[in-house]
Amino acid sequence: MSTNQSYTLLLGRALLVALFLYSGIGKLMAPGATISYIAASGAPFPTLAYGIALIAELGLATALLLGYRVRPVALLMAAFTLLTALLFHTHFGDKGQTINFLKNLAICGGFLQIAVFGAGDFSLDHLRLRRPALS
Repeated sequence: MSTNQSYTLLLGRALLVALFLYSGIGKLMAPGATISYIAASGAPFPTLAYGIALIAELGLATALLLGYRVRPVALLMAAFTLLTALLFHTHFGDKGQTINFLKNLAICGGFLQIAVFGAGDFSLDHLRLRRPALS
């Protein structure tokens, strides 16, 4: 893989996860408001949903940024992003919600690309695969 491709894959991962890290930090700083928002949307088990959101937005996004087990992590992030689109952005009479819905679908597409093509050379996955097996 060329160096340019590796940098591009790293940049792509960083751009995708920036939104999730930012959002996750916001949720971490305001748990009550976030849980209330989730409850107001009608989603079941708002406290559990809050915990799942933190795991996805902080934990999985960090793993993806570092390039750790990117294929399954990217699939989980795609599922999380699709689920949030379906739970929070289906008021299609509101143009902003429609845009957010489509944005989430586009992000899912990015995650699916990562799931297929992997993380590239600048990743923990690459280091893990290059490490010689212990005898």
